[in-house]
Amino acid sequence: MQQVSKVFYISVVVAVLFIIWGVLPDSLVQSGSLSTVTTNVQGFITDKFGWFYLLSATGFLIFAIYLIFSKYGKLKLGKEEDEPEYPYITWFAMLFSAGMGIGLVFWGAGEPLSHFHAPPGLETEAQSQDAAREAMKYSFFHWGFHPWGIYAVLALALAYFKFRKGAPGVISAALVPLLGEKRIKGPIGTAVDFIAVFATIFGVATSLGFGTLQIASGISFSFDGIDNTFGLQLIIIFAVTVLFMTSAMTGLNKGIKYLSNTNIVLALLLMFFLLFAGPTNFIMDYFTSTFGSYVRDLPYMSFRMTPFSEDNTWVADWTIFYWAWWISWAPFVGTFIARVSKGRTIREFISGVLLVPTIFGALWFSVFGGTAINLEFFEGVDIYSDVSELGEEVALFSTLQHIPLGGVMTVIGLLLISTFFITSADSATFVLGMQTTNGSLNPALKVKFIWGIIQAGAAAILLWQGGLSSLQTAAIIAAFPFTIIMILLCFSMFKEFQNEGKKVGLKKK
Repeated sequence: MQQVSKVFYISVVVAVLFIIWGVLPDSLVQSGSLSTVTTNVQGFITDKFGWFYLLSATGFLIFAIYLIFSKYGKLKLGKEEDEPEYPYITWFAMLFSAGMGIGLVFWGAGEPLSHFHAPPGLETEAQSQDAAREAMKYSFFHWGFHPWGIYAVLALALAYFKFRKGAPGVISAALVPLLGEKRIKGPIGTAVDFIAVFATIFGVATSLGFGTLQIASGISFSFDGIDNTFGLQLIIIFAVTVLFMTSAMTGLNKGIKYLSNTNIVLALLLMFFLLFAGPTNFIMDYFTSTFGSYVRDLPYMSFRMTPFSEDNTWVADWTIFYWAWWISWAPFVGTFIARVSKGRTIREFISGVLLVPTIFGALWFSVFGGTAINLEFFEGVDIYSDVSELGEEVALFSTLQHIPLGGVMTVIGLLLISTFFITSADSATFVLGMQTTNGSLNPALKVKFIWGIIQAGAAAILLWQGGLSSLQTAAIIAAFPFTIIMILLCFSMFKEFQNEGKKVGLKKK
């Protein structure tokens, strides 16, 4: 097969072995079953290294913000004569669809509602005004500057070295200034790229699993007589796999581009309809006050642990899971964002990646989570009973049934989840293909096809092994080794920026 690197063969073998391990019956592997082993590993990582995830994620954000205001912000991701390939609207649509899509729809109503009933603050009374304020503030926190700071750091490394220095578009190439070309071309470079592929497979599989769960829940919740079974989830995975593989065959400038724009149109339609059909003044007041408190309390939340409490489950289940999920998604989203960001300056790139998605995400949570909390707090509607019984994935549909044209909006919601699902999976096949073909910007169709099948298989296995908890476990495990690689990337980039700054005669801003 042309173009493929040895990372491709190693990664495919490991991924297939993982899928085989997952389908083996417990009676055959006993205590060595996939669910048992991964749960134990995840528990160890969370218990011993939760602080590591918190410090790392915050460090990546600080590094990204520093680059905006430093003299290195003037450097361009490409040659000096290069211009951006995509206009701003299309650029934002593509990075946003790849970076947050399914997750926003899945958690938009579910996360604020969960925090409202089980507040982050140990002394906060559930379902109180304080609980409502904390619920939205922590939703902003989990989907705001930190995840996009993580994405920005990795995407910057890939785009800079690929488009300005002419290096292969693989993550190991960005470590050459720090580790040297000889090491990177040897086993160390292969290991780095394999870890990136490993993290991508299970980070994206987590999101595909979320999308499958929510589509199945929406169908089951909205149509009597259809149960949310693993069989239904398997049918959804198969159907969507056919669709995203068809899209992947058309290439970046057709399938992904058009789907990304469709996603934005559907998302805006659903969000603005709910904004104006729901409690508009409450939602905008909620958004404005919460965004202020989020910015004010960002330092405290960034380093929040509970060393004097025996119950550390909230931080582990939410913040640590999210930071691990974003880091495991970073190779995927970072590679994709880098691919569509050629020609922009570092300052323009990081500012756009940090600010626009963060503000849009905050508004999204205010609309969906704010509507759900308003229904419960002021109108006495018990949406949370559906969530407790059926899971967070049903929160969106339970909320929509209490607004005008709820049935129509439910159909649009299902369509939006499906298009986000297709876009994420489509983008993932491109990124995995790129990472395993020495950074080729146009991976072979056979390579993308193989990765598409593996992605679908991994998502199906994780759902079969334990649904939501199994998906979260996979994300936390996959992220751990890649966090170390991202820290090394920051040092490597800074060293290269210093050298480039001297070369081109950069002066302070």
